[in-house]
Amino acid sequence: MRIYSKILLASAATVALAACSEQATDTDAVAEEVTEVAEPTNIVGVAQGNEDFSTLVTAVTLADLGQTLSDDGPFTVFAPTNDAFNKVDQETLSALMTPEKKDDLTALLTYHVVAGKLTAADVAKAISDGGGSANLTTVQGASLKASLDGDKVILEDAAGGKSTVTLVDVDATNGVIHGIDTVVMPG
Repeated sequence: MRIYSKILLASAATVALAACSEQATDTDAVAEEVTEVAEPTNIVGVAQGNEDFSTLVTAVTLADLGQTLSDDGPFTVFAPTNDAFNKVDQETLSALMTPEKKDDLTALLTYHVVAGKLTAADVAKAISDGGGSANLTTVQGASLKASLDGDKVILEDAAGGKSTVTLVDVDATNGVIHGIDTVVMPG
């Protein structure tokens, strides 16, 4: 009986070791997969990887801004989500997406980009340093006014429209993306 117990115990230990070995292999595979997914990419790559920015990616492609936003930067992009684009009059949006309106589309999109990398903390500090608001000069040349409503950053465009930053500090190799809930409009 003792021999059977030893054999049974040895068999259980072998099975347990084999299971641990398989689990370690599975864990290693998952770690490799996570590493592959977590590879840093530029602003365009990050936007392409997020289905909430698919309209923005389409617009950037139509405006031929993909290469610019893939360059070294750094850039801060206040990126309208698909829901933000859905708030824009669909006839107006469709017209902007035509070759004849490429310059207007480019102006609109570059109004959402600030040169340099501004994290949420940087924007909050600029607002604090500015006594409650900060003017952010966009690549398009006009300004966005940033302020706080509680702990939310609010952007006010040249037309007086407001947008709330809903997603912060999405890092890219050439800057940072902050998601916004409304398309901001230059003058």
